Amino acid sequence: MTGSRRTRTVSPVLPRPLKATLLSAGALVACASVAVGCGVIPGATGGSGDDPITVMTWAPEQTAATNKPGMPAMAKAYARWVNSRGGINGRKLNVLTCNDHNDNVDAANCARRAVDENVVAVVGSYSQHGRSFLAPLEGAGIPYIGGYGVTDDEFTSPLSYPVNGGEPALLAGLGEQLGKTCGPVSLIRPDTIAGDELPVLLDSGLRAAGHKSATDQRAADDATEYSRQTQTSLENATSDPYKNGCVVPALGDRTDTFMDSFRRDREDYSRVGVGTVLGSVDQSVINSTGGASSPYEGAYVTGWYPPASDAGWDPLRKVIKDHAFGDNRIDPTDAGVQTTWIAYTVLEKVVDALGDGEVSALAIRRALDDGLKVTTGGLTPTLSWRFEDMIAAVDFPRLINADVTFQVVSKGQLVAARKGFVSMSKTLESAD
Repeated sequence: MTGSRRTRTVSPVLPRPLKATLLSAGALVACASVAVGCGVIPGATGGSGDDPITVMTWAPEQTAATNKPGMPAMAKAYARWVNSRGGINGRKLNVLTCNDHNDNVDAANCARRAVDENVVAVVGSYSQHGRSFLAPLEGAGIPYIGGYGVTDDEFTSPLSYPVNGGEPALLAGLGEQLGKTCGPVSLIRPDTIAGDELPVLLDSGLRAAGHKSATDQRAADDATEYSRQTQTSLENATSDPYKNGCVVPALGDRTDTFMDSFRRDREDYSRVGVGTVLGSVDQSVINSTGGASSPYEGAYVTGWYPPASDAGWDPLRKVIKDHAFGDNRIDPTDAGVQTTWIAYTVLEKVVDALGDGEVSALAIRRALDDGLKVTTGGLTPTLSWRFEDMIAAVDFPRLINADVTFQVVSKGQLVAARKGFVSMSKTLESAD
């Protein structure tokens, strides 16, 4: 089946100085007209002095689709670590967690609970229901720091502060990576609103590498078998007798289920390659599916961050070892856990920058909007959310970090296929 992108209205592109002026004016009007907007809520602060700082992290757990239990678990471990050192600037970090159950109503309920609990930020979270949870946060002026980047809304809301390029950067990067090495490419992805974006993004990267578009196949978000998609993708990938094709499962937690079918059917198609993105596969998945004999052996993988073996992740591993108390939900190779770690690094740098002043949702947003620069020990480029730091992609106006890493599975290990980061800014700016 061929995928089609949902129709969207695109505003005319204004020159940056004029656009910035209009956005600022609009923000002032919104603040004046909505009493609870822009973070001005009675008691919605982390306080000053020794008052605790309350934040929230949410993610789906125990559902039939994608689950990210390691993200709220990592947030709790981070809080224990920070508080064992006396907190942030002497303030205790209080982390609330919520399960959005991969449901738009529950996602909105998590956001409303965040408002009711007077949190100063939602940090390092995952949800496929951006429209549901961002509206309550925007009404209360609560910033959303370091979402997973699975929905467009995270790259359009003025209260969203992404730390990576989300699915847009991953798919565009994978397209460029595969476009230089593969023949025909087949994409298998969820039949969801978020899934509708994937073929467009993958194709933008393929085109940048001079490759034709991928064949797009949809599958139910909670499918339990993929025999039809497997067979079709293999036939397509071998349709060119002169080039080895590639199959791209972008199914989140369900990628492993797809690969069970793929492993069986691939015997007659040994020259077909695999390409995927972090979040659909990580080192723990490779280990559990056979290591060097895994069906992922030789697969091309695009990620946001350096491989899990990189020394930059050593502090994360130490915190998990010392403060997770054996919680097996937290895997340091999981992209969600890594994103939560980076998001809380941002939060800590913001609170440090506020010094002895009040820590509120408004104060945090002002610090980020005014150009606070956050370094992450080489795990990302330096992060900054000023207007001029955002890439010129009409569909993703809040995207500041479009860098990805190219990796490959070699002898059962995810290793760098190319040193350093590769910017997807221009590819995403030209994506249609």
